[in-house]
Amino acid sequence: MASEKADPYDFDNERGWRAYRVLRPGRGMYHDVKRRLPYYPSDITDAWTYRTFAALAFIIDMNRRTGGFYGVNEALFSSALACMVFSTLGAQPLTVVGITGLISLFNYTIFDIIKRYDITLYPQFMVWVSIWAAIFHWLFAILNTCDYMRYVTDFSSQSFGAYVGIIYCIKGVELLIGEFESFGPTDGFMSVTIALLFFFTVYVLELVGTGIWFRPWIRNFLGDYAYPLATLFWTGFAHFPGPLKATQVYTLPHTRAFYPSTDRDWLVNFWELEVKWVFVALPIGFLMMLLFYYDHNQSSVAAQARHFPLKKPGGFHWDFFLLGCTSFIAGIIGLPLPNGLVPQAPVHTDSLTEYVSELEISRTEDGREIRRQNYVARRVIEQRVSHFLMGLAIIGTMTGPLLVVLHLIPEALFGGVFFVVGWGGLEGNGIMAKILYLIREPRFVQRDEPLLQIPKKRIMFYLFWQVFGITATVAVSQTIAAIGFPILIIALIPLRWKILPMMFTTKELRIMDAPTADSDIVLASLGGKPRMPADPNQSDDGDSGSSDTKHDSNDNVSAAERGVPREGTRERLTSWKEE
Repeated sequence: MASEKADPYDFDNERGWRAYRVLRPGRGMYHDVKRRLPYYPSDITDAWTYRTFAALAFIIDMNRRTGGFYGVNEALFSSALACMVFSTLGAQPLTVVGITGLISLFNYTIFDIIKRYDITLYPQFMVWVSIWAAIFHWLFAILNTCDYMRYVTDFSSQSFGAYVGIIYCIKGVELLIGEFESFGPTDGFMSVTIALLFFFTVYVLELVGTGIWFRPWIRNFLGDYAYPLATLFWTGFAHFPGPLKATQVYTLPHTRAFYPSTDRDWLVNFWELEVKWVFVALPIGFLMMLLFYYDHNQSSVAAQARHFPLKKPGGFHWDFFLLGCTSFIAGIIGLPLPNGLVPQAPVHTDSLTEYVSELEISRTEDGREIRRQNYVARRVIEQRVSHFLMGLAIIGTMTGPLLVVLHLIPEALFGGVFFVVGWGGLEGNGIMAKILYLIREPRFVQRDEPLLQIPKKRIMFYLFWQVFGITATVAVSQTIAAIGFPILIIALIPLRWKILPMMFTTKELRIMDAPTADSDIVLASLGGKPRMPADPNQSDDGDSGSSDTKHDSNDNVSAAERGVPREGTRERLTSWKEE
């Protein structure tokens, strides 16, 4: 494993000009490829498991709010392109890449800006945004800047996860409101019924998958295939004969196989755009790169979290360079840009993880037995075939017969998809866990809960800063200034490093926060463990500012977060160095 031998990719122990990342271009990419290449044959031979489900929810939002420029075929083509590239050439093939709700928000905000001047410029303008974004991707990858992702902690990653969850829920509501506005109250209420029942169906099936009902193979099947089972049933429900069929619920638009959704060629004539607009696209391309810098790398970190028993190394610099390539290709043919999927990436790894259901028996003082079920991760099927098969399956859905099948799916069902994904990002979030801890009756709090070492007012003050960041980002996202929301997301990192240490002690931050990139195989690609600044006003609580200080891992794991769903948890061991 990466932790058994020191990785040669390291800047912290260098001296002179060698310690500057920008003066040693391509070093991170070189070591990413060198580290991963020996595992390429086993990435194919180890492929024995495949379980996944793809959704088209985000394209409905973009199609409705960009004048129909982005349609079903654009979404499918973009996702297939990303799957094929990253499954064959990526250093982190477990990271699922596709269309996210944030790129949807970004694209239609640009559309709202451009239509104030000349709506016909939108396709060409978006190509130049993509080209500039690709150039910045390549520069950031070559200059080894992905290393700074090791400084992301739960403070910002939990805030970002909650922000994404809220945005998805908002999009679900907006989609259903659109059904009312377009088709009237009867069809609108039918759409709400389908969306909510789809949400509850998936939620219950996933609960069964992690519960103690039925045999293990039955509940594993129901949990793993919750999405397709719910999709099949509620799509059929919308087509039941009689009064239900009379509601005329709107379905996915039908397009020609392998053709753009609008009357155009695949290649956009971006070279005909006026020069002034080319340079207007430059700062927007930089903002898009910032979004992908955080979103894609965060997805890769989540897909390789410590609680997954991974053996093969990652490669952030090389994959970010590849993301620039897919951004360039997708841009010039008029596709929405793909990047790492935060909810789906860890779920993909989780679906490839072999869990063993173990019975834990404990006895009380009076001799009674208490039986509990524990899930233990035995190993992960680390391969690239499942991601490749996703791409092939998506290409298959662009054929005429399967486009007819997709046309049967009601749009309202994707409102339910938004709710499932959005609520998943909120329910399994560490912020929610701390809130539940604060409102829990004290006598039911476990005595080994690390948060008991911190006054509740301090926990609320910490949550205030997270909620403040989330609220500000959501508020900006609902305005014409939404293209600037990546700046607010990135700003959470220096807020954690520069401001919070002035307000909280080292012990408080160690208990409430932890590095997000805490796996050795991840840190090897990011230049090693981060050096965390010590608290200059350290209290006499036994903490030391020495980098050799060892902390019990239990001090860093909040029992308030132990009830988080399996794919949302992470073993939070102390992995920072305090200077």
